[in-house]
Amino acid sequence: MAVSPHPLIAAFDRHGQGQVFAFFARLAPDAQARLLEQAAEIDLDEIARLNRTLLAADRDATASLEGLAPAPFEPLPENGGDRAAWATARTAGEGALRAGRVAAFTVAGGQGTRLGYDGPKGTFPVTPVRRKPLFQVFAEKILATGRQFGRTPRWFVMTNHANHTATEAFFTEHRFFDLDPARVNFIRQGRMPAVGLDGKILLEAPDAIALSPDGHGGSLRVLDRSGALDLMAREGADTISYFQVDNPLVRCLDPEFIGWHLRRGSEMSSKMVTKTGPEEKVGHFCTLGGKTVVIEYSEPQMKREKIFEREADGTLRYRAGSIAIHLLDREFVRRMARGGDHALPFHRADKKVPTLDAAGRPVKPEKENGVKFEMFVFDALPFAKNPVVIETRRADDFSPVKNADGADSPATCRADQLRQSARWLHAAGVGIETDATGLPPFALEVSPLFGTDEETFAASWQKLPSKPVVHDGLYLE
Repeated sequence: MAVSPHPLIAAFDRHGQGQVFAFFARLAPDAQARLLEQAAEIDLDEIARLNRTLLAADRDATASLEGLAPAPFEPLPENGGDRAAWATARTAGEGALRAGRVAAFTVAGGQGTRLGYDGPKGTFPVTPVRRKPLFQVFAEKILATGRQFGRTPRWFVMTNHANHTATEAFFTEHRFFDLDPARVNFIRQGRMPAVGLDGKILLEAPDAIALSPDGHGGSLRVLDRSGALDLMAREGADTISYFQVDNPLVRCLDPEFIGWHLRRGSEMSSKMVTKTGPEEKVGHFCTLGGKTVVIEYSEPQMKREKIFEREADGTLRYRAGSIAIHLLDREFVRRMARGGDHALPFHRADKKVPTLDAAGRPVKPEKENGVKFEMFVFDALPFAKNPVVIETRRADDFSPVKNADGADSPATCRADQLRQSARWLHAAGVGIETDATGLPPFALEVSPLFGTDEETFAASWQKLPSKPVVHDGLYLE
């Protein structure tokens, strides 16, 4: 009498994906269990839909940008914005922080590979004097917010399968940087299988599917699936502050930003900076078909036709750059996470995917042989009610660490942190030497526990019973 196959194997057979279990019979029991566990992550109906809509699509086709225009944004007061409206927004945001309405959410699935660093990117040392890791910088900003407003926001950290264990161990080793461990939650990013150009799910080993993270847009699904949204609802947090792990300057709990978001009844709000030039590699806030969208710098039509356009005064027409800082309404995230008419679209990325041949031998492809599917969080913007884009100061909100050298490197980020410290000292009445770019000739570091912006820094400085001499290696906390 034939033994019935495992229900999961039968489901894969029905969907034409039986090759995933081609070597199952020869695997040891623990390897079989591992493969079944991975297979259980896969939504076969979703893969079938993506094969129909993305795999069979014309790879050379580009989306129409007919009717594209720059998105409106709220300019800073020094750039013509309404100073009273900004003050009102700040008051509203401070009230929300006092009421515990905001949760912090760090997307931290990356490794430090591009930095030449072996470990989760959040553990990378980034500050000028104490060499604090990125995670510590954010922890101190959250602590400082709690001390200022009387409620410490809950912190959700999204990891991935590759760095989850190492990230949790790092926080434990550093005693959660003085945060309450019960208020730091680690949630693991979802994964998607790579498929061949024929739509068949690829194996990377006889007992392993070729799985990869589902993109930063997958963060919305994992917030729902992990129970994070339910936890926020129980605690009265209705606003999620989204930021990426590679940007230590981020004002991750910014009262003005929160105030704009809440006062406008926005379901998703974003920060922009003025692009440094036409070809800076950031997305562009635009309107298309009456909706706010982000168009990537790599979009072919954008590069050919749009990014070099200028206004009559010489400024870039498409100058509002996206820096991956957002506020999201909790129930909007739930709606997006559960799909239907509000599902984030997947994008296709053709890749060289190491896999196996029919005999189970490793294949290292010389050209693109597979497709990975990923989602982008900014694709939620067109679905959001009353989206708001506000301007922020690059010098106080954006200096990412992405590359080992050159632009967006540890060296440029360190310099930007030093310039910020020097500006705050100057504003507090302390004269120090700087070069033409505002860079001091020695190392300074200001902990967020001493100041998170110019105003809180000045208040802490004035409270010092004796003012320290500003010198190389000065650290303020």
